[in-house]
Amino acid sequence: MNANELKARCLDLLGAREDFPFDAETSVFKVGGKMFALSNLKSDPLQVSLKCDPDFAEHLRRTYPAVTPGYHLAKRHWNTITLDGSISDEMLIDLIRDSYDLVVAKLPKVQRAQLANDQV
Repeated sequence: MNANELKARCLDLLGAREDFPFDAETSVFKVGGKMFALSNLKSDPLQVSLKCDPDFAEHLRRTYPAVTPGYHLAKRHWNTITLDGSISDEMLIDLIRDSYDLVVAKLPKVQRAQLANDQV
């Protein structure tokens, strides 16, 4: 997956927005004002940090050398994934969706309902 595809996959999710709160290079993808992914889309190698269930995060780190604790993030809940081809695009898409779903689940009911209404 290249940078344009990564950005498109993040922005395809309902209510997702791109923001640059840290610097002009780091794309932060948010839903309901909360971050679910971040990446410097111009970095080489390309990396993305995603929120993850803590137990599953540990499993991914043990299984895939391309998955490391989140860089400058809460390491228990975030993984940084190097897009070096060792993780399939399908799996990466699933991990992006999982991160998004974890964030949406923690949004206030009003925001979750608004997302659901936007889907209709």
